[in-house]
Amino acid sequence: MNGTRVLLDLMGGVALLLWGLHMVQTGILRAYGTELSGVLARRLGSRGAAFLAGLGLTAILQSSTATALMTTSFVTQGTVALAPALAVMLGANVGTTLIVLVFAFDVSIAAPVLLVGGLIAFRLGPQSRLKDLGRTSIGLGLMLLALHILLVSLEPAEHAPSLRVLMHAATREPTLAILLGMVLAAAAHSSVTVVLLTMSLAVSGIVPLEAAFALVLGANLGTAVTPLFEGTRRQDRASFRLPAGNLLTRLAGVLATAPFLAELASLAAPLHADEAMAAALFHLAFNLVTAAVFMAALPALARLLERLLPAHGAADPLAPQHLDEAALETPSLALAAAARETLRMADQVEAMLRQLLVALSGNDRRAATELVRMDNLVDRLDEAIKLYLTRLSRGSLDEREARRTMEIFSFTLNLEHVGDILDKNLSELAVKRIKRGISFPPEGRAEIEAFHTRVLESLRLAMAVFISGNVADARQLLAEKTALRAAAIEATEHDIERLRDSSREAMESSSLQLDILRDLKRIHSHICSVAYPVLERHGVPTGTAAAESDPIVLGASRPSPKADPLADPLPDPLPDPLPDPLPDPVVR
Repeated sequence: MNGTRVLLDLMGGVALLLWGLHMVQTGILRAYGTELSGVLARRLGSRGAAFLAGLGLTAILQSSTATALMTTSFVTQGTVALAPALAVMLGANVGTTLIVLVFAFDVSIAAPVLLVGGLIAFRLGPQSRLKDLGRTSIGLGLMLLALHILLVSLEPAEHAPSLRVLMHAATREPTLAILLGMVLAAAAHSSVTVVLLTMSLAVSGIVPLEAAFALVLGANLGTAVTPLFEGTRRQDRASFRLPAGNLLTRLAGVLATAPFLAELASLAAPLHADEAMAAALFHLAFNLVTAAVFMAALPALARLLERLLPAHGAADPLAPQHLDEAALETPSLALAAAARETLRMADQVEAMLRQLLVALSGNDRRAATELVRMDNLVDRLDEAIKLYLTRLSRGSLDEREARRTMEIFSFTLNLEHVGDILDKNLSELAVKRIKRGISFPPEGRAEIEAFHTRVLESLRLAMAVFISGNVADARQLLAEKTALRAAAIEATEHDIERLRDSSREAMESSSLQLDILRDLKRIHSHICSVAYPVLERHGVPTGTAAAESDPIVLGASRPSPKADPLADPLPDPLPDPLPDPLPDPVVR
């Protein structure tokens, strides 16, 4: 029963250690995830800078797995070369050793301070980032508390022969110990946890130093296995290059070190009486030597991996490029990925608008039907982004992240409506013009081109507002909406003047022009909707512009629409309520 109690306490300590590590990672990523991702992307120009970036990022996140998944997404998207990405992983492996080295000292006295300070910041912090840092502080405190629990739980192990027999059977052979460490690290998604546990076992005398070194080697190997099955696109072999390269470097290091574990243990024993510090220093030395050996060989290793794992044919042009599955574990990174994909969707809408002017100016029907093909990508991206966002756990979103989620939903829905107007309305009007041989008078063509230019400029401004949330830009966007509305009235008056020429050709071109301007105005209204959440978030009244009948704005409260003969037609109703776990959207 004594051995059973020790095992149960041991399992509880490990669970608390894992939960504390999880809180540290989520707290840091929620507070600074997007910034850290941007810093990592900017530091991947050379192998040396990439090594330092991986080291620093992992030391902050306390997880080489998180760094691996983040870097894998950059490589998969083609924004980072493979050799610098492999250098990031070498740095990440060294970064985990720094964490372990700090915890090798007796810093348990800091646990109560971290827990109390973290709780105060989490419960009373006025800002979301402060709450996230409070979560991080609580996680660090739990990790220190868990290490203390492990040491206390393992003290009676001298009187628990069953536990000693079990650990001896599992670690009597270095190969078995390496495999055990690998399995534990892969299951825990953390080498830090397994190495810290190993240090506790070594201090308590439950495992000898040689077996502790073997468990450390296995832990290093286990965390290299995890990214191989996460964050990769299984249909694209090229996405396996980075995790496979990281696994190869660690496997080579383990194979080269394993035969000399007994000699290394005998050398380490007299150097330091503290078995925990010896295990931590061995962990550091192993990763430093591995990084030094492989740093120069990374370009050759990258070429080998590219030859063994070629890209699987041509990429699907309709497939999303930025929706990283691994980022779903971290809402801030997932929302950044969704925002990038939304910008790609906006770029496609901009291309459709440019194609529209070609269709309205020439006599080639293919220019008009090309809009239908281009809208397929808009529809695919809209569906992919919505599905991606619905996979975010409702409980994992704070207030700021939930608001950003609804902003992305709103913008993508409106962009999809713009694509539908271009596809189903304006493309048909362009075909109708070509079939009937209608030509616009110079002043009519100038009005259409002027409208078209203003809509394009507003789309680019809306993309800036979507990313930056700048209040001045949002106000400018709504001011342009009012100005375009006045321009539409003026264009209608000009058209009425031209209709005094009662010729059939003049009536047809006038009617067609009014339809085109009406649809461009509807498109502009959908585009400008991105300004409302930004202004309301900063407490800025939207004024009379908000009183117009507008497209979909999720999560924004607006004045009731006033009667207006020139108001846009009501948008199509929303589809069925968005599936859980997201809150039900509100259509204003």
